[in-house]
Amino acid sequence: MELRPAQFARQLAAEALRPVYLVAGAEPLLVQEAADAVRACARDQGYGEREVYDVDSDFDWNRLSQGLASMSLFASHRLFELRLPTGRPGKEGGEALREYCENPPPDTVLLVTSQEWSKKHAGKWSEAIARAGHLVVFWPLKSHELGDWLLQRLRSRGLVATPDAVQRLADRVEGNLLAAAQEVDKLALLAGGTREAIDLAQMEALVADSSRFDVFTLVDAALAGESARAVRMLAALRAEGEQVAGLMPMVAREVLGLCALARASEGGRMAAAMRDAHVWQNKQAAYRRALERHPTSRWEQFVAECGRIDRSAKGRGDGDAWLQFERLLVAIADGRARGLLAS
Repeated sequence: MELRPAQFARQLAAEALRPVYLVAGAEPLLVQEAADAVRACARDQGYGEREVYDVDSDFDWNRLSQGLASMSLFASHRLFELRLPTGRPGKEGGEALREYCENPPPDTVLLVTSQEWSKKHAGKWSEAIARAGHLVVFWPLKSHELGDWLLQRLRSRGLVATPDAVQRLADRVEGNLLAAAQEVDKLALLAGGTREAIDLAQMEALVADSSRFDVFTLVDAALAGESARAVRMLAALRAEGEQVAGLMPMVAREVLGLCALARASEGGRMAAAMRDAHVWQNKQAAYRRALERHPTSRWEQFVAECGRIDRSAKGRGDGDAWLQFERLLVAIADGRARGLLAS
C-alpha cells in the first residue's frame, strides 16, 4: 500500500518485512533515513546478505532478475537494493519490477530508492509495488511544515523547546534538513541532560547559523527553480561583503558543467555523462530538472553571460555586475524568463 511518511515507521515496526519497498522523494535525508530503517529491520529479522544495483541508461535488468532467482550459498534471507536516481525504470525495468511483484521469491526483500519523484513517475510498476509491499514518498517540506518536523525531531532525541526557540532553529537552518538534523543531534549532546525546555536564548547560544549563504547553495537554489530564494541569497552574500569577481568562478564552473551535460543529453548519454563528471547522486535530480528547463543553446548563452559578468565585475565591461548576476540566476531558475539577459 502507499503510506504517508508518518505511517511508515509504525508500519515497519508492526509487521514482518514485505517483499518490496519503494522509497522516493527529492529530500535526500528523509529518503536515506527511511531506507536505513528498512535495512535495520532486515538485519534484525535475519537478512544477512545484501546486494546493491545502481541503475543508469546502460543497466542490464537481467542482472537483477538473475540475482533474485539465484540461490545464496551464504544466507537464506537476502536484501536487494535498487538505486533508481531518476525514478524511471523504463519499459524493460518496469516489466521486470512488475514480474517480481507478481511472484516475489521467498525470503527476499527488494528495496527501491529514488531521489526524484512526481505524479508523472507513477505507473503500473509502482502500483504493483504498492500492492505487494509499501510505497512511501517524501515530498519536500513546505516552510510552514519545518517547525513541526523540527519539534518531532527534537522529541525523538528527548528534547523539548519553546515555540520561539523552534522557530529560531528553523530560521537558522533555512530549510536545509541535513543541517537541521546535525543541529538537533548537537543539541542532544549539549543539552540532553536537562528536563527544562530549551528557550530562545539557549537556542541562539547553542546552534550555529547554518543558514549563512554561500555560493554553492546559491547555485543549488537557481538549479532548483527557486528564483526568489536565489535572489535573497545573493543579496545576503553582497551584504556580507562578498564580491562578484570572487563568486563568479564557482558559478561559471557549474554552468560550464551543465552546458556539457546538456550537449551530452542530446546524444542520449546523460547517465554516462553524469558518471564521467562525477556528479553526486544527491545532486543528479536537481541537475536533470535544470537541464529540462532549457535547451543546449540556452546553456551556451548562460556560459557567455558568465564571462560578461566577470568582465563587468573586473571593470573591463559595462553594466552593474550585481544586477547582471541576479538576472542570470533568475534566468537559470525560470525557463520562462527569456528576456532577462538581453539588456
